[in-house]
Amino acid sequence: MLSIVIIIICLALLFDFLNGMNDAANSIATVVSTKVLSPRVAVAWAAFFNFAAVFFFGVHVATTIGKGIVDTNIINEYFILSALMGAVIWTHICTRYGMPISVSHALIGGMIGPALIAKGADGLIMAGITKVLIFIVLSPVIGFVLGNIIMVLTLHVFKRSTPGNVNSYFRVMQLLSSAIFSLGHGSNDAQKTMGIIAVLLYSTGYLGQEFHVPLWVVIASYSTISLGTLFGGWKVIKNLGIGLTDLKPVHGFCAETAGALTIIGASLAGIPVSTTHTITGSIMGVGVTRRLSAVHWGLAGHIVLAWIFTLPATIIVSGIFYLALKATVLP
Repeated sequence: MLSIVIIIICLALLFDFLNGMNDAANSIATVVSTKVLSPRVAVAWAAFFNFAAVFFFGVHVATTIGKGIVDTNIINEYFILSALMGAVIWTHICTRYGMPISVSHALIGGMIGPALIAKGADGLIMAGITKVLIFIVLSPVIGFVLGNIIMVLTLHVFKRSTPGNVNSYFRVMQLLSSAIFSLGHGSNDAQKTMGIIAVLLYSTGYLGQEFHVPLWVVIASYSTISLGTLFGGWKVIKNLGIGLTDLKPVHGFCAETAGALTIIGASLAGIPVSTTHTITGSIMGVGVTRRLSAVHWGLAGHIVLAWIFTLPATIIVSGIFYLALKATVLP
């Protein structure tokens, strides 16, 4: 059993790496599109602060993933393998084609698929899933509203300043907002991989009687997502940072600040949210302060479609994998 557990841990870390690649856009799209940092410097900047989150946040989100989505009694190594295969395949496809998706929801959908096969609806913890579903809607809305409010307040405060002075000031401030957003991204997204590895170890007896997240799992997950961010999903970055709306440093600062506040609040509350949903909503909230047509709504629609299909797609793919394993290797 140990060998299959090690293989699944490696697959979980591959998922974590792809998470970092797809979500690199969340951390750096605005700071790249405003030309505050070059793409290569920006991903290094984001990767550093993704990892730095290990020193500031607990494991509340990891615990929700590990114990709050499906009944732990039905989880085994093949369950986790199927969940990860569904999440990895969908995340890779969307990253390849430049679609910023919720990697969090890909993993959650990946867990729901095998649970439905193993025990039907009784295998799901509806309170945890309901919380996730609510924040699929709420996180972009909160990001949109906060982005809009922060942008309006900023415009009011700096209404007597020249555009040149405002841009110069916010070129510096955007470094700070980008760093804080990357901290928030690491705090929420790396914990999802921690949760899936911890529940694997717990269900196979390698964690002892009490569910917890070992330190080595924390370090490995933060390191891997940071490495994925360092490599960056460049098509996703282009779509999110350049395609969605035209951003200046002041817009980038306001969008990142709104996104960071939303994500860090959710992390502290133990709610797995989508950093993609949040920053996309924040960017659109900032964009509409100029005019509605400043947001490229066609691209926004395609992004939302990818969000909508993420849960059902990963439920189906992971469910098929689990059915195949059940027919061939499960007793």
